Amino acid sequence: MSVFEGFRFRRVLSPIHQLDPRAKFFYVCTVFVIAVMFNQLMPLILLFLIQLPFVLAAGVQKEWIRSMKGASFLALMIFLFNFLFTYFYREYPTFPPSSSLMEYSLAMTLRFIVLVESFSIFFLTTSPDRLGLALEQSHIPYEFCFAFTTAVRFVPVLAEEAQTIMDAQKARGLELERGNFIKRIRNYIPILIPLIVSAIRRSLELAEAMESRAWGATNKRTNLYVLKIARGDYILAIISIGMLVLAVYVWLFMREQIPSLIPWITG
Repeated sequence: MSVFEGFRFRRVLSPIHQLDPRAKFFYVCTVFVIAVMFNQLMPLILLFLIQLPFVLAAGVQKEWIRSMKGASFLALMIFLFNFLFTYFYREYPTFPPSSSLMEYSLAMTLRFIVLVESFSIFFLTTSPDRLGLALEQSHIPYEFCFAFTTAVRFVPVLAEEAQTIMDAQKARGLELERGNFIKRIRNYIPILIPLIVSAIRRSLELAEAMESRAWGATNKRTNLYVLKIARGDYILAIISIGMLVLAVYVWLFMREQIPSLIPWITG
């Protein structure tokens, strides 16, 4: 459940936290587009390293490392699936596998890590209140804004509650790590049932709270705060546009010239 901890907002006084959510979301979308464009290791490694200063400036290193550790299992599965399926679905599989196959599998894994890294930075440094306000000021219907911000709030809460239920069931003698694969899946049934019941209970409590506050009684809502684009937001937007333009140029005219890193890794 540590991967969900990397998506819970941390209230820290930093320049990254003070940026407008719209500028940060534009940066995240830029990283997403660039990561999807390339399937070579070098551009993805550069994209991974570019985001490290944001983590240091935001002061969320521990939470970010925790999210990376939580995503390591999925990253390993992505590497294995890409490697095995690409290798065995070839017409004439060779042994040892080619360096291009290894690089492709590592690149797909690193692409997933880059995406987790960028979205983790966004959610760690953006409060749900400011995110919902940014969506509203972007003329998105309030019903969608409310549903999205509620999901952002409740996913880490449910993850923490699932961990609490797992600890309680282990204290009662439930062995989650014993048995074969099917047995382990069955062992999680005592975890899922209380978690589903708790989620339904929370949704009913939220619905009652919304009704008691006359949610939806007026179409024109007002907010205490109004987000304004500052100089730092313009700088981040310019950086994002520059990254995107450079990535498109490299993809169009220099994609075939990107060197492979596998010979350097294998010596």
